Amino acid sequence: MSTFSCPKLLSSGSCTRPNCPHNHNILACDICYIVFKDLSGYISHCSGRTHKNRVSGVIAPGLVFCPLCVRAFHPGHSWQQHKKSKAHIGLAATSNVPVDIEPETDIPHEIQRTHQFCPYCQIYIHHHKWAKHTEKKRHRRGEEYAAFKMAQGEAEKDQNDVAIQGDLDFRIVEPVTSGRGITKSIEIRTTAPLARITLVSVKLSAELGSSQKKYPSPFLAQIEGKNRQLSMLRPIIIKVTFQQEFVGRYQERIEVQFEDPVLEKQFGISRIARAIVGDPLMHDQLRPRAPYIPRVRAPREAETHVVKGIPPPSLNAIPYVSGLPIADIPQHLLSALAASSNVTRQNIESIRHAFLPTVLDVESHGRHFKTLLWIEEYKMMQDLERYDMPEATLKQYGPYYHLGVPGLAEKRPSVSIGDCILARKSDGNEGHWYEGHVHFVHQYEVGLCFHRTFRGWSPSQKYHVRFKLNRTPVRRQHQALDTAFTQPRILFPDASHLPMSTVPQPHLTLFNSLIANNPAQLQAIGSISGAPAGSLPFIIFGPPGTGKTVTVVEAIKQLLRKDPRIKVLACAPSNSAADLLALRLLDTVTKDELFRLYAPSRHKGQVPDELEPFTYYRDNLRSRPCFGVPPFSRMKSYRVIVSTCISAAILPGIGMARGHFSHIFIDEAGHATEPEVFVSVKTMADTLTNVILSGDPKQLGPIIRSGIACRLGLDVSYLERLMARPPYELGIGTGRSITKLVRNFRSHQDILKFPNERFYENDLKACAPSRIANAYLGSPYLPNKKFPVVFHSVSGKDDREASSPSFFNIDEILQVKAYVEKLKADRVFRTNDQDIGIIAPYHAQCLKIRNALRGVADEVKVGSVEEFQGQERTVIIISTVRSSKEFVSHDVRHTLGFVANPRRFNVSVTRAKSLLIIIGDPNVLGLDPLWKSFLNYVVHNQGWRGPEIPWDASEPNDTIEGYDREAQDTEHLDMNGFARHMEALALEAANEDLDAGIDRPWRELE
Repeated sequence: MSTFSCPKLLSSGSCTRPNCPHNHNILACDICYIVFKDLSGYISHCSGRTHKNRVSGVIAPGLVFCPLCVRAFHPGHSWQQHKKSKAHIGLAATSNVPVDIEPETDIPHEIQRTHQFCPYCQIYIHHHKWAKHTEKKRHRRGEEYAAFKMAQGEAEKDQNDVAIQGDLDFRIVEPVTSGRGITKSIEIRTTAPLARITLVSVKLSAELGSSQKKYPSPFLAQIEGKNRQLSMLRPIIIKVTFQQEFVGRYQERIEVQFEDPVLEKQFGISRIARAIVGDPLMHDQLRPRAPYIPRVRAPREAETHVVKGIPPPSLNAIPYVSGLPIADIPQHLLSALAASSNVTRQNIESIRHAFLPTVLDVESHGRHFKTLLWIEEYKMMQDLERYDMPEATLKQYGPYYHLGVPGLAEKRPSVSIGDCILARKSDGNEGHWYEGHVHFVHQYEVGLCFHRTFRGWSPSQKYHVRFKLNRTPVRRQHQALDTAFTQPRILFPDASHLPMSTVPQPHLTLFNSLIANNPAQLQAIGSISGAPAGSLPFIIFGPPGTGKTVTVVEAIKQLLRKDPRIKVLACAPSNSAADLLALRLLDTVTKDELFRLYAPSRHKGQVPDELEPFTYYRDNLRSRPCFGVPPFSRMKSYRVIVSTCISAAILPGIGMARGHFSHIFIDEAGHATEPEVFVSVKTMADTLTNVILSGDPKQLGPIIRSGIACRLGLDVSYLERLMARPPYELGIGTGRSITKLVRNFRSHQDILKFPNERFYENDLKACAPSRIANAYLGSPYLPNKKFPVVFHSVSGKDDREASSPSFFNIDEILQVKAYVEKLKADRVFRTNDQDIGIIAPYHAQCLKIRNALRGVADEVKVGSVEEFQGQERTVIIISTVRSSKEFVSHDVRHTLGFVANPRRFNVSVTRAKSLLIIIGDPNVLGLDPLWKSFLNYVVHNQGWRGPEIPWDASEPNDTIEGYDREAQDTEHLDMNGFARHMEALALEAANEDLDAGIDRPWRELE
């Protein structure tokens, strides 16, 4: 059957040929005014830069006029780019006027007189060039679109003396009601008393034309009675019934065909039937409170004079003997970044050639990563601007001013003790700011301390508030990169650094007896404990649920037992991961042997009770107590020190000598940037120090905010970079430089099967205890009672609100809530809040889900994929959010860049132990080959729920052209490289780049 659009439908807006061989699912872009003949053209268009710019606000509707150049432009990005053009700058210089002039919103009369506005192309064309312009392909597409829309509109109008009355919008219907069926009627009359018009047929568009797969429509149209002759007095009634038990949005075109025997003519009139299945009250509660308006970055007011504030005592809690480098962004790089706001190939290559060394080796390593750090810092500062508060109020309590910060509880922005926040009166002098140091952080507000000259406060006084980036973590990374430590065995190990043979496995008396029957874990522990001093880094490659942290802990315990002179520095990128390491060591070490090093900015309430005896908490200060370090002699006596990667910089800062630690462990190393890892390695290692990394490069890498830094490689972790080197090939390096753990103790075999085949060469073995893995088999949530994976199909609608570009989907939220309510109410398959994890890729969706679950399941964790890295839950519910054709058309690449990142997919589906439920729109997810393959896997195992899959799951995964064809070979690509490619595509437009950071969490590095 033809995949091309029906010409009759395109020209007249209606086609009722019973066996029409053409496609009736017409794809049109209402944003760019283009109609497409087939799906491949539609997807290709949606991937294009012009479309992407228009929908993201880079090409805004309407025009502004440059009085200097006598040209019209789209407001927003097009205007900003014009101001940077050589022609504009040159004219400004010769005319002696500022370059940054304001555009005029009214097009001058002279331009209107000599030019004609093209509504399809959104530009003014000179009369002399109009004929040539209308021949252009872009313009002709606009005309085709207008003709189709006009035909479609005409088909929905009454015509030829026939009138159709009635409303087929069912609006929001409760699932119970819609499941039973609900009916509306339309009446058909003739408006001419002598007309002899006959009703021929009533059909649904789903029944017409060709398609790869037809599936039942939830709408049913039936003619009441046997009369088919139209009259003025006795209408013909058509009853349209909607019956659908599943939450979501549904639409169908009702095609009514008539015949006029006098004119010997058939014609059609169409009506659209719509319905939303869901809870009307929840829809009202969760709906957008304000329309989405893309934020345009305005020039920031200068900070011409800043009055320094009063720092908290915690900034002096550590007795440093050496300071940190200032490491400001070099001015020439700053200027280049300011001029390269778009993440384009041209800008990336320009930055690469101008600032990065041509070869990355031991000599250039530090300079290379310092540059990437500066690029990332620049983007972090830009992203912080989003949280500026133009009309804030302060509450005064003694010397402190309390500032409420929206999003603080979600760490958007992330604020720590010691950070700086600037404030000035809204009606005060521009450029004159007061610096407020953060002295404490509560759930929703922070306590600031300003200089004594900060006067004139009142409860009603408005302030402009500006957040400043805490540069201490960045400066610590620069300090490490500046060191002279450049050992090739650490930076660029090669075959010469490999031991001649596998490290002899020593006889081990295990602390954890569960490891005894796991050959891979035993091999890793033996290789680490038996490696000679000065070996190349050893990697524990730990896929999901394989016990890599258990292996790290056992290796540390074995080393401590082996030699009393051994001292270990154990680090992780986050405090939660570092706490886990420390907690698992407590059963074999005393508080005289282990020290948990916390940054002074850490709050005591954030520390597990069991670890408090292993910390140093200074409570003898004149004001608020904080964490610190004990006397230097005591610090040197500890056999194990545990910290975050960044806080490890405290150790050289207090004078601890290089080489003090015989072993440096980095757990979750795949989640840290290379500069983060080297804060400990390059400052504390010597020629004899052994470095051990554990992690999984197939899972999430470091969180990088800069699209440019991402494309230049900052998102490639040290772990991932090493694993791409020859000594770490599994065939060569197993037992010598690397060990891959293969026994998964977390998930049911059917939850594990798909990611195992796609990402781990099918090496993983499902070894979870049956009482956990099989906990939900036979439960009412499973379409197939033996298969604990459910894909619940929901065709919903993407929404955004106010100035936030983050997406949410009310229909999916309702379905998530329904599953949670059923799980908690079940008295057979008992589930509590702590058993459930809900993952969504967009921050707005997380907030809305938490709102919907308030009072129902307050303790259920709802978060992004990043927030679930390293965690597990008995039940995982994933809401994929992106839905509906109108927002897929916003940008296929943006949708897939954030939802269909292979590493996000891998982490999401491997968090579940017993039950995995995924809620999403297959029409969107099916555009990605990885998701499409997964959905086919679910269908083949009868795990599908909701409206049917819209393609034939038995066909090979190559049915979609365009983007899908480009990505077909993902199995043969490096998965991490493909992830970076997709994310980079998602960040190419300026406003997308500006806003993308809202869905990336801010990490606490100290």
